[in-house]
Amino acid sequence: MVKFLFSVIAALAIANGASAASDSMRDPVTGTKYSATPAMHNVLTSLTALGGKPIETLTPAQARMQPTIADAVKAVLTAEGKDTSPEKLVAGITAKDISIPGPASTLAARVYTPAGKGPFPVVVYFHGGGWVIASKEVYDGGARGLAKAAHSIVVSVDYRLAPEAKFPAAWDDALTAYKWVSKNAGSWNGDLKNLALAGESAGGNLALSTAVSAIAAGLITPKAIIAVYPVTQTGNMMTDSYLDSETAKPLNKAMIGWFVDKLLTSPGDKENPRLDVIHAKLTGLPPVTIISAQIDPLRSDGELLEQKLRTAGVPVVRKVYAGVAHEFFGAAAVVPEAMRAQLFAGERLKSAFKK
Repeated sequence: MVKFLFSVIAALAIANGASAASDSMRDPVTGTKYSATPAMHNVLTSLTALGGKPIETLTPAQARMQPTIADAVKAVLTAEGKDTSPEKLVAGITAKDISIPGPASTLAARVYTPAGKGPFPVVVYFHGGGWVIASKEVYDGGARGLAKAAHSIVVSVDYRLAPEAKFPAAWDDALTAYKWVSKNAGSWNGDLKNLALAGESAGGNLALSTAVSAIAAGLITPKAIIAVYPVTQTGNMMTDSYLDSETAKPLNKAMIGWFVDKLLTSPGDKENPRLDVIHAKLTGLPPVTIISAQIDPLRSDGELLEQKLRTAGVPVVRKVYAGVAHEFFGAAAVVPEAMRAQLFAGERLKSAFKK
């Protein structure tokens, strides 16, 4: 018995030592083994200073009130004495709010238009937030920046959020919005022969799923898809990036579990191909561009999607940006890697629109 107790104590000591060593290897700013670039470090530090609480401990209503990366970007700009107005940060883009008839309610949307004569290609864009939080306002930086980089109209759509509207409400809204834009964008000087889909995080999933559903329904096939750190499955939370970025900032594994819990009606929904897009019918999709962040539990989701697309014969390019975290794409005003990612996405869209 004594020998057994010593064995247990030794095992616990080793486990605690390994845990302490693991903790000591984590960057205190990113929450992972990866270090942030100086610019990303500033944004994450500013986000922490804003005093947000762990979203996975809150109600959805409380979570929607928490500070965001967009707030942190504004804080950095303010500290540097710079203008924080979107019009100044992304010059040459005008924005107007519109309403889109949805399947259950009217959907708010924002149309970003570049300078020039047009007609312009049109990109239907969906924001992130785990299908539970956020809005087109929170993701203004990504949508506005993409409009400039691609010299295209970008229509950013607010879809219904869970748990008030559970799966597949957001997917129904996204498909309805794409169908409506494909018929009405001409009234904003849009070129209906050049349509694309884009989205960040949960919105990246919606962009991919909408393309699959649009093709199946015989709607206009988009010329391209831009998927920025997309959720591509929710059934496997033991991927490499879920493990190495389990406690990452600003998105961690516990938060994703919280989002999924609020989204689904039943566990079986995880296997629905509208959500589990890596098991959807991907053949026939247009070229897909995947943009991933190194410091992100969803990094491996992008890798899994790339593999599935190649197997399905879909042209795909994936780029992983080192030293940046989930949500970096909209932070181009202060994070150089975000500006490079936006320009890369813009070039990929312009190339697709020429064909």
